[in-house]
Amino acid sequence: MTKLLNEKMQFWGYRRPDGRVGVRNHVLILPTITCATQTAQRVTELVSGTVTFIHQHGCAQVGTDYDQTARTYAGMGMNPNVYGVIVLGLGCETHQAHRIGDEIAKCGKPVETISIQDHGGTLQTIAEVSKIAVKMVQDASMVQRELCDFSELIVGTECGGSDACSGLSANPAVGRTSDLVVQQGGTAILAETTELIGAEHLIANRAANGQVAKKAYAVIKMMEDRSIQMGVDIRTGNPSPGNIEGGLSSLEEKSLGAATKSGTTRLEEVIDYAQVPTKKGLVWMDTPGHDIEQLTGMVAGGAQIVLFTSGRGTPTGSPISPVIKISTNTPMFEKMNENMDLNAGTIVDGLETVDEVGRRIMEEIQHVSNGKLTKAEILKQHDFGIWRIGPTF
Repeated sequence: MTKLLNEKMQFWGYRRPDGRVGVRNHVLILPTITCATQTAQRVTELVSGTVTFIHQHGCAQVGTDYDQTARTYAGMGMNPNVYGVIVLGLGCETHQAHRIGDEIAKCGKPVETISIQDHGGTLQTIAEVSKIAVKMVQDASMVQRELCDFSELIVGTECGGSDACSGLSANPAVGRTSDLVVQQGGTAILAETTELIGAEHLIANRAANGQVAKKAYAVIKMMEDRSIQMGVDIRTGNPSPGNIEGGLSSLEEKSLGAATKSGTTRLEEVIDYAQVPTKKGLVWMDTPGHDIEQLTGMVAGGAQIVLFTSGRGTPTGSPISPVIKISTNTPMFEKMNENMDLNAGTIVDGLETVDEVGRRIMEEIQHVSNGKLTKAEILKQHDFGIWRIGPTF
């Protein structure tokens, strides 16, 4: 069990109309259809203080796949790191911009909806959205930070490009940080259902009740069933070639390392992709192992900060939430220093303990929450991808 912190940790955040707190103050240009992504990109190039993302979704989707994409769009706009949103649609797509805008507006933040077809094409739309964005950014700049407790934070956790050191250094260190966030009254999200296969019993045994434990096993089974329906056994595709080169021998070994990110606290609930946690504490979000898709799901679920461990190195980031990259070994940290924020390889080197690195990560969360930019933010690594669970029609 991780030792308690003696002091209550706080940060300076942006209070939103719905009561939640952001650590960033973005104006989001949110394209609801792939046809609108380039137009949104042009606006962000013109107007400082705005962010957007490129994607291939928003049309020819039905059923639960449609619902999940809509939930993800709305969740990105409702994330407390966003001050206001301009929802940009084409006009004829399945995911109508006004529906997404109406959902986001429920949280009380400024929302405007624009259609490219209604405004006469790309150039006129860029001009109109830019005018609105300038005013919204100026209004956002007037919002003052206020002192907030760590209990207001939702911290996402994930690992990508794992190696033989992942389960020994960075992942257990993040597990210590997860415990500390929970002890401070906050929420820690465990994701990557694919990469928990073989270790699910360890987490289910810590479930708050039998219903939560049952759902933990259920999401594992559903993930494996999806693979079987595709005619493959997911266990044959994991570990990935990079994982194997890094020293992992099996999916179970990879999963045992990934599971250590959950720390030691009780599992309070298991939620669907891009859903906002309803409870404080440790929460398992059902996501795939794909780095960008799981990152997007957690951010859409309200995570203001994400901890991302890697043994191989990665530039991954989010347009909405700062991503703190943590290396599992020192050689990779030195080689990819321009992308990695912290080095947990000191554990393998014998220079620090897991507890010490876990507390150091906790301090970094505080620094980033107060405005320190991560490497991914500085490099404008605005990655976005939705987990598709149905075919395109």
